[in-house]
Amino acid sequence: MNDQLLTRVERLAAHVPSFVSFFTFSDVTSSLQDLLPSFSCGSREALVWLFYNRGSSKVVMGRYSVDPDNATKSCKARGSNLRVHFKNTRETAQAIKHMPLRRAQRYLKNVIAKKEIVPFRRFNGGVGRKAQAKAFGCTQGRWPKKSAEFLWQLLRNAESNADYKGLDVDRLVIDHIQVNRAPKMRRRTYRAHGRINPYMSSPCHIEVILSEKEQVVAAPSAEEDAPKKKQSKKKMARQKLMQRD
Repeated sequence: MNDQLLTRVERLAAHVPSFVSFFTFSDVTSSLQDLLPSFSCGSREALVWLFYNRGSSKVVMGRYSVDPDNATKSCKARGSNLRVHFKNTRETAQAIKHMPLRRAQRYLKNVIAKKEIVPFRRFNGGVGRKAQAKAFGCTQGRWPKKSAEFLWQLLRNAESNADYKGLDVDRLVIDHIQVNRAPKMRRRTYRAHGRINPYMSSPCHIEVILSEKEQVVAAPSAEEDAPKKKQSKKKMARQKLMQRD
């Protein structure tokens, strides 16, 4: 250690809180233990505090791809490197985008029970045609159970965050949901004649933003606003005669 670092440690020793003394020196690396006896007691506590808190100021929260329009009326949730297929999860996420939270939760439960289907619009190579897909204006669909379970758990997490912020859970809408590919994980499968082939998995990252929907007041109909046309007495008399006939 150089002299500048020693002086900085000596200065920090006076400001180290008392809880630092609970750290055990046995947890510090051997190279650091060799230097500790040469320091005073306060300096040793400061050095241990620096060791355990190294890099803590560099921790940055994960960045979302979009920012909500009104952060006070929104909540977020995300999952990284989830062991669920990217393509199936992407199609399921697109199906619940812009849905109310309660409706999306019911929909995912129905997908697990095969009462409703997930339409496959992009990654639809080799996907069979299903009658339930006609409700979404397409022909291909599946019931990806694991993707629905992961998304349902993520919505539960977002709902808890919304409840913590004091938002009205019944008025939440899925304003943004995005699925990205994660680094593939490699395994191996053993084939005939001593060959080995890759056995890859396709995990994904998921992020979701819920926003509280504003109450919309229905606008008055055009018929109520339009001024009533005046009818002449002759026309009114003619209509009465036609009604009698």
